[in-house]
Amino acid sequence: MLRISRDLVIDEDDIEIGFVRASGPGGQNVNKLSTAAQLRFDARKLTIPEDAAIRLARIAGQRMTKDGVIVIHAQRFRTQERNRQDAIDRLTEMLGEAMIRPKPRRATKPTFGSKQRRLEGKKHRSDIKSKRGRGFDD
Repeated sequence: MLRISRDLVIDEDDIEIGFVRASGPGGQNVNKLSTAAQLRFDARKLTIPEDAAIRLARIAGQRMTKDGVIVIHAQRFRTQERNRQDAIDRLTEMLGEAMIRPKPRRATKPTFGSKQRRLEGKKHRSDIKSKRGRGFDD
């Protein structure tokens, strides 16, 4: 069992991890060994609030299929075990981030000082511009 947050625990049996060949540089190691981990997790099996599910879909982006399956491709490291752990860590981080409810923004009024500074700046610019158009009187 993986504990994501206080309210969310997922079963490791729900996570499918397969290994494929990694792309990019690496010489013979890339051509011979299947070290890249491909993690698949069906997010529909989670029992999370609706707002968290929406945040998860937004955070996952293209990594979530239309069927609600999250696919993470990890090929940062040279060994299967480290790539497997990296994929699991990225999944738990993504789920943990989705479970955090953002704080609502409270509208505030500008302070008296900030209003004064804004008006002083406007007055200063106005003075500069008003002095531009005058020509020389002979």
